[in-house]
Amino acid sequence: MSNLLFKHIQKFATVSESDFASILAFFEPISAKKKEILLSEGQICRRHFFVLKGCLRLFYVKETGAEQTTQFGIESWWMTDNLAFLEQKPSAFSIQAVEQSEVLSISYEAQEKMLAKFPQMERYFRRVFEKSFAAAQLRIKYINEYSREDLYFHFANSQPAFMQRVPQYLLASYLGFTPEYLSEIKKKHFGK
Repeated sequence: MSNLLFKHIQKFATVSESDFASILAFFEPISAKKKEILLSEGQICRRHFFVLKGCLRLFYVKETGAEQTTQFGIESWWMTDNLAFLEQKPSAFSIQAVEQSEVLSISYEAQEKMLAKFPQMERYFRRVFEKSFAAAQLRIKYINEYSREDLYFHFANSQPAFMQRVPQYLLASYLGFTPEYLSEIKKKHFGK
């Protein structure tokens, strides 16, 4: 499964198979059970996760006690609390496995050593973060521009894999809806 990371790196940077074997040594494979917490809000964010199989979510708990999902990550996606990881500070978010997941985890220290030894990985991470930042900008635009129903349909059309895999209450949390409102949209348009 680590071949998935190699293929992903090759999309953005050139790494030989022998260099990849050395790069892979900086990572630790982790199996996470469904609903297992990989990072808790308030905990120092020491790890960056690459999803090999499964689905993770990044979320925080609002003052009301409701969970607000801000990001999902499926195969070939990275996840961490970027600011807390960069500054090695307590996280403002939690990371949870939505389903049984296999991830590669790299610590901050290991990532810094890897980047020093393999400068081409700097390019890789720069490109990954550029794409991630662009997606976040578009998400903010859609949240502010689309009606709630349009936001749901845009997400359903642009990310169909999530529609099948993510429980409806988590999808509602990500879109900023209550589960009941999401049910109303589905009932209105699909009679479900």
